[in-house]
Amino acid sequence: MAARIAADLGFEVGILGGSVASLQVLAAPDFALITLSEFVEQATRIGRVSRLPVIADADHGYGNALNVMRTVVELERAGIAALTIEDTLLPAQFGRKSTDLISVAEGVGKIRAALEARIDPDLAIIARTHAGVLSVEQVIQRTQAYQAAGADAICIVGVEDFAHLEQISAALSVPLMLVTYGNPKLRDNQRLAKLGVRIVVNGHAAYFAAIKATYDCLREQRGAQSSDLSATELTHTYTQPEDYIVWAEEFMNVNE
Repeated sequence: MAARIAADLGFEVGILGGSVASLQVLAAPDFALITLSEFVEQATRIGRVSRLPVIADADHGYGNALNVMRTVVELERAGIAALTIEDTLLPAQFGRKSTDLISVAEGVGKIRAALEARIDPDLAIIARTHAGVLSVEQVIQRTQAYQAAGADAICIVGVEDFAHLEQISAALSVPLMLVTYGNPKLRDNQRLAKLGVRIVVNGHAAYFAAIKATYDCLREQRGAQSSDLSATELTHTYTQPEDYIVWAEEFMNVNE
C-alpha cells in the first residue's frame, strides 16, 4: 500500500529499509535478525504492486562476500532496482559499537562480489558507509575505494552539514545517496543536487506514523483516550529490545 501511495504522490523512488523489514516481519529491533529469505519475500511482495523503482537496504549483504553474491541474485530476481551494501560490522559483536566498520579491503571485496553476481546491468549496486564515525580523510579513502571497485553510487550516513558533504563529494564522481534522518542542515535539495546527491532518505517517518496511528486507534476502540507516547517510544516498547540485550549478555559475552 505504501508503494502505491508513494507512486501516486509523485515520489520517484522508494526504499525497503532493513529496520522496517525487521519490524514488519519479526516485530524485532534492528539487530540484523531478519534473514535473507525473509527480506527477499518482503521485497517480492512490494515489487509485485509497485509502480516506482524500489531500492533494497541489503544491510551487510547477510554475511561475507559470498553471501553478498547470493543476496544480489535473490534481490535481482525479486525485481529490485538497486540495493545498498554497507561496510558495517554486522551482526554487531558483543561489547562493540553498532557502528563499527569492516576493513576497506573487505568492503571492496563485497562490492566486487556484488558486481560479479549481477546479471542485469541496470541493477544499481550502491556502496554504503557511515561518515559519522570516521574522519573526513577516512570517508574519502573508503568511498573512493568503493568507487574504484565499480560501485554505481555511494550511500553515506552521518553527514553533518553541507561543509562536510562538500569535502566528501569533491573526491567522488559517482552519484550520491544520503541518509539524513531529516537533518535540518541538509534540507536544500538544489544545493544537494549540485553536489551530486540524487537520492535522499529522510528516515521511515511514514511507517512509524502508522505504528502510532494503529496504537491510538486500538486504544480508542477499548474506550481509552489517545496516548502521548511517541512512535519511537511505542516501537521501543513493542520490539522489546531489552530482551535481546539480556540474551546477548547471557549467550554472547565470551569475556566472562
